[in-house]
Amino acid sequence: MPQVQAGSFLTLHYRLAGPDGGDIVNTFNDKPATLTIGSGELAPAIEARLIGLEEGTRTVIELAAGEAFGPRNPDMVQKLAFSELRQMGDPDEQYQVGDVVQFPTPDGRGAFAGVLRELGPTGKDWALFDFNHPLAGQPVSFEVQLIGVL
Repeated sequence: MPQVQAGSFLTLHYRLAGPDGGDIVNTFNDKPATLTIGSGELAPAIEARLIGLEEGTRTVIELAAGEAFGPRNPDMVQKLAFSELRQMGDPDEQYQVGDVVQFPTPDGRGAFAGVLRELGPTGKDWALFDFNHPLAGQPVSFEVQLIGVL
């Protein structure tokens, strides 16, 4: 049986669950996913755990807090002046705690997201954003069924 190695092209079903056991991604009830090991489509820690598994394997991989998406970084929680927020986005947008807001990269070619965690006292002076991956510092479970390995 073929085994997963660096550069392998995989056809698989997978389920990523957060610390509460709820699905974050689940392909088992849909068509399988395809990806290449080493292309960055999965977290490096997950890819490393797939190396050596044989085609046809179905298993659950438990990843410790922070192993899959890194530790939470307090420097990734930043306060932004509301005037700056208005310049980068829709000046008429009504923001609420919990919103995921897209920001342009400095070169303007891409975007990154932050979760709005807190608004200043007036709701219009500053906003506190968390730019950590939502699963940073969290344990996750990765269930996988390897359908094909090339």
